[in-house]
Amino acid sequence: MSATTVTHHFDRLTTFILVLTGATVALGLSLALGAPMPAVAQVAVFAALFALAENQVAVLPNRASASASFMLAMAAIVAFQQDGPALAALMVGLAGGLYWPHIRSGDWRKILFNASNFALSSCAAAVVFSPLVGHTGARASTVLLLASLPAALAFSVVNLVLLAVVVSLATATTFGETLRELRPRFVQILPFALLGVFMGRLYLDYGAIVIPLFVVPILVARQAFASYLALKDSHQATVRILIGALEAKDQYTAGHAERVADYAVMIGREMRFTTPRLERLRFAALMHDVGKLVVPNHLLNKPGKLTAEEFDIVRRHEAVSVEILTRIDFLKPVAPSATSEAHRMSEGADDADRPIEPFIVAVADAYDAMTSTRSYRKALPQEIAFEELRKNAGKQFHPKVVEALIASIERAGARHGAGFEEQPHAFAVEPPTVGTGSAGLGDLADARSAPAPHAEAAP
Repeated sequence: MSATTVTHHFDRLTTFILVLTGATVALGLSLALGAPMPAVAQVAVFAALFALAENQVAVLPNRASASASFMLAMAAIVAFQQDGPALAALMVGLAGGLYWPHIRSGDWRKILFNASNFALSSCAAAVVFSPLVGHTGARASTVLLLASLPAALAFSVVNLVLLAVVVSLATATTFGETLRELRPRFVQILPFALLGVFMGRLYLDYGAIVIPLFVVPILVARQAFASYLALKDSHQATVRILIGALEAKDQYTAGHAERVADYAVMIGREMRFTTPRLERLRFAALMHDVGKLVVPNHLLNKPGKLTAEEFDIVRRHEAVSVEILTRIDFLKPVAPSATSEAHRMSEGADDADRPIEPFIVAVADAYDAMTSTRSYRKALPQEIAFEELRKNAGKQFHPKVVEALIASIERAGARHGAGFEEQPHAFAVEPPTVGTGSAGLGDLADARSAPAPHAEAAP
């Protein structure tokens, strides 16, 4: 991974990069004085291939990047295991700074950081790898392959920590938050570790004649990453089309879906969800109301209470939501989040065995419903929304989810609800100011003149 998206200029960031660069140079000099010097020309070939791999990088949605460059570092570690593997790996990793867009833009901080990051990460992998294969330079495939696993872990840890420090300094986010966002899946780097061992072993057995073969996995990896990103883009496009259809039907409904998705992601981060799980959660939140495409607008924005017949019509959107989502392969896993049954609290202990995502969507949905102005009620103050969520925790809402939402909002210092609404929706009839009211599908019309306030969520 490389810092391809760090753009802000902070003195602390510059200082860190300069110190990191100095430490890398000092380490390189120390290794050069205390260990055998690998053949410079051969190291240069591996470094050139490393730079080529980095220039075939694919930027992932979490702002990290993916390439086959570690394969070259691992191959160099194997190839030079008797001739200063740590120094060879460091020299090869320095080529990670030769990313053409950064060179063309003259962004010296990114160049220095990427060079230092890859150099130190590759050196760490060599330091872990070499003792495991022994001082005799073992070539047994089993030994090399097994040793590559902890070496890959060392590379990942050093690379991730350094990148997280830089991103947190550049974006003013905490180190912990950045670390969770950038956290890579270890299994992603393992194929490159194993392939690097294989390529290094070929180099030991046949010499420089196999170097052209190194280009093939670089290009294959780039194509694989490109295909993965294209698939992700198609998923995003599908969701945008459905949200666009909602917005064309009712601008408020679409805005509601976006806010619910934002709150759901806040909850997921508070509960330490992985990046892939956060992505699925966001899709679930965005799509939970997609069935409202079939609900007449006059019912969605009715100023008064819904009649029993109208209530039944509106409730049908859940079944339509499930039907739509189950017909789209990548959205099928989140279909249950569109039903009220999926997030209904039970009396027994079986809630612990149920997926928590529907409960998250329900709480995020209820919070936005209460802190937004509706056709039947103006936005409630944030404090009342918190009170209602806690009052119904364990009965209507999952207690852990409620506390996760409140904690994340308070930590961020965010304010929602009455007095803090963004671009309030224009209603044909001015909504009344009432108590907590219904934040759900609407109070059914009945003979009661003063119904008790409640916060029934899932609009």
